[in-house]
Amino acid sequence: MKAAWYEGRGAARDVLHVGELPRPEPGPDEVLVHLHASGLNPSDVKSRSGRGSRPNTYARVIPHQDGAGVIVSVGSEVDGARIGQRVWIYEAQLGRAEGCAAEYVALPSRNAVALPDHVSFEEGACLGVPTLTAHYCVTADGPVAGKHVLVTGGAGAVGNYAIQFARLGGATVYATVRTEEQAQAAREAGAHHVIFRLDQDVTGRIAEISGVLDGRAIDRIVDVAFGANLETSLKVLKPNGVIASYASDQVPAPAVPFGRLLALNATVRYVLVYVMDRAAHERAIAAVTEALQKRQLRHHVAARYSLEQIVQAHEAQESGATVGKIIVLPEPGSV
Repeated sequence: MKAAWYEGRGAARDVLHVGELPRPEPGPDEVLVHLHASGLNPSDVKSRSGRGSRPNTYARVIPHQDGAGVIVSVGSEVDGARIGQRVWIYEAQLGRAEGCAAEYVALPSRNAVALPDHVSFEEGACLGVPTLTAHYCVTADGPVAGKHVLVTGGAGAVGNYAIQFARLGGATVYATVRTEEQAQAAREAGAHHVIFRLDQDVTGRIAEISGVLDGRAIDRIVDVAFGANLETSLKVLKPNGVIASYASDQVPAPAVPFGRLLALNATVRYVLVYVMDRAAHERAIAAVTEALQKRQLRHHVAARYSLEQIVQAHEAQESGATVGKIIVLPEPGSV
């Protein structure tokens, strides 16, 4: 099969290779999926570069946790009726050497979830890490109906789905963005209020929008940059509020102002999808499945690359210039 892989950590153009590898076979509780699309996440490029939080113990890695395709064979413990089923895939490369940057992937049956016929494979490859992370960030501390939720980085893959889950849950949703293109993506996802964080005072705008004079109007924050945003978060968060943060790249080792968080009786959640418990995964998958069936989720594909262009795809992800999810298409001639 055609696949991309790396055997050492480093820059994409230094370590990524594309060529032929043996097609995997499914184990007893696994399915073999013929991939039609592979989704790229920040954690994929961090792992490849050596900046990831999880160590690499494999001599050769086929990257990418997310994808979508069709089940073509199953292991002895899997119902044969699944053959031919369209599926979206999550955490394909978690604890394993082989992910979705290939024509085929073998993985545990539960990591391949039924994909409705009206959802394209490219859209299915957008789901995985972003939807599971977003659902947990929004819902881990209970229902959001009637609450005010701030999503920082509302145009990112996680942020965009977080806006949608918060809106579906009945929250009033604020989103911060940098550009008009990002603002449009956040509005299309359902954000009630969009704030340009580089040009506007976030606290002041929240005060103005909410009518709360000091701006302390937010019940939940879904945060893409914990350290960089912490000062603002402390100004807008209500007492007993929650910050659920899944990244802090700009300030990787922030000082935690214990006294100010204590005064708010605040909850801070550090969210890593790969170690979320099984129950949280199952709740998120159920919510995604229901929303897909009801046609309630929007998917934002930023760009498409062929497998042969995987270096450019990784570099585009690292540039931070794209709005939405980058998709790699494993089949020749698909771009």
